[in-house]
Order: sequence, then structure tokens, then C-alpha cells
Amino acid sequence: MTVAGSDSGGGAGIQADLRTFAFHCVHGTSAITCVTAQNTLGVTRVDALPAAAVIAQIEAVVADIGVQATKTGMLLNQEIISAVADRIEALGLNNLVVDPVMVSRTGAQLIDNDAVMCLRSKLIPQAAIVTPNRYEAQILSGLEILTLDDMGEAAQRIHQLGSKAVLVKGGGMQGSLRGVDVWFDGSRLETLSASTVETTNTHGTGCTLAAAIAANLALGKDLFSAVRLAKDYVSAALEYALNIGHGQGPVGHFFPILQKPL
Repeated sequence: MTVAGSDSGGGAGIQADLRTFAFHCVHGTSAITCVTAQNTLGVTRVDALPAAAVIAQIEAVVADIGVQATKTGMLLNQEIISAVADRIEALGLNNLVVDPVMVSRTGAQLIDNDAVMCLRSKLIPQAAIVTPNRYEAQILSGLEILTLDDMGEAAQRIHQLGSKAVLVKGGGMQGSLRGVDVWFDGSRLETLSASTVETTNTHGTGCTLAAAIAANLALGKDLFSAVRLAKDYVSAALEYALNIGHGQGPVGHFFPILQKPL
């Protein structure tokens, strides 16, 4: 299940998550937290759903279908974050992947400080893994992140918030660190690299990575393997990124079809 916002442009959020689930051959369910008006050029409007509506979606899915893994994305405000965290705990939802959507890749903060504190104190401690980008990791760790060592130190500090593992993503880093991620699970500090794909069409990479991790956890993979497989999926999707619209296009989730004879 994905608990996240809707992207009218189809590149990120719920739309990216459900496509990612589908191409991992797992059934995707969703709880929509907000509706955005956006395209490849940016976001022009955001409307939050009532927290009670978000919770009703989660409860409806759990009561009938069941959930083997949960991914959270844009939760938007403190009320929704708190309600979602409470329901996840009460329902005993395991394999929680928290993509702490609070800062864009360009560094613009997307949620207020009260919402950030609620995310830190109520949701992240329940996570199997949290996947912050560079700027989100800076907020969560209190460190300025400029180097690989900084990424490792940030991962270790964020781990102290209570998640089982942390993946600090390097998509917002410069030079040779772009696309290099750092994993920490309390004992194992690993640098995970992937081949660089030269494209400006990278919209939805963070959502897609977290969704792919959740899909692999639902399939029974261990956490570290789920991360490695998810990184491979995102790298391949970048190879098939879509040059659509007049701005930053989305990654190509459907590359498994293109790679096989029809």
C-alpha cells in the first residue's frame, strides 16, 4: 500500500508508486493524502484530504485485502502524519518504508516545522527503512551534507530516531557523488553506487525507489536486498525516461515490457 499524494502529471506520487508495484507483479493499493495540480514544469495547487478520509482508506484496505508492505510519501501536514502514524501502529503494519517527503531535490522545504517534528517522533521510529534525499537528511540529522563522510554520519544520526535502516540518497549531491547512496542499519555502513544515466527527465525517482523497496519487501526479500534491487529498477527506469512536456519528464516505469519481445 502507498500512502501519498496524487500527481496529476503522472510522474510521481501515487501514480508512480502504483506503476512500480505493478511492474514488480504485486497488487498495489493506495490511500491518497492530497491532490496536486502539477505537470513537468511544477506544482500549481495542493489540496489536502481530511485526515479522517486518509485513515478511512487505510482501514478499508487492511480490513479486506491486507497489506504486506507499506510505503509513505507526501503526508503534507502534522494532522495527517500523526493520524497515519497512529493507524500504522494500531494496525500493526510491518515493512514500513518512509520516504520523508519534506524537501524537494532543489532544497525547497515542502512541509512546516511542526510536521517535520511529527514525522521524526511518530512515523520514522516505526520504519523498516527511511529514504531521505540530501536536504531531508540535513534536516533530520542536523548536519550540512557536502561529502560522502557527511552522508555516512547523517545516516548514523538519523538511525538514532528509531528506524531499522536508513538510506541517504545522493541524487542531490554534486559531481561523482550524484546517485551514490549510503546505507546504515545500526552496524553496517555501506556505500551503494549505480551507473550514472545522463538524463534531465528524473521526476519521480524518489517515489519510485521507495515503492520498489516496498514491493520487494512484500515479495519476501530481506531489507538490504530490497534496496539493491530497487536501485537497479530505478537505474533501468532512468534509461527509459520519458521526454514529455516542457520540463522535467518522468522515469519510464514500463521498461520491463520494452526489454521483452511482445
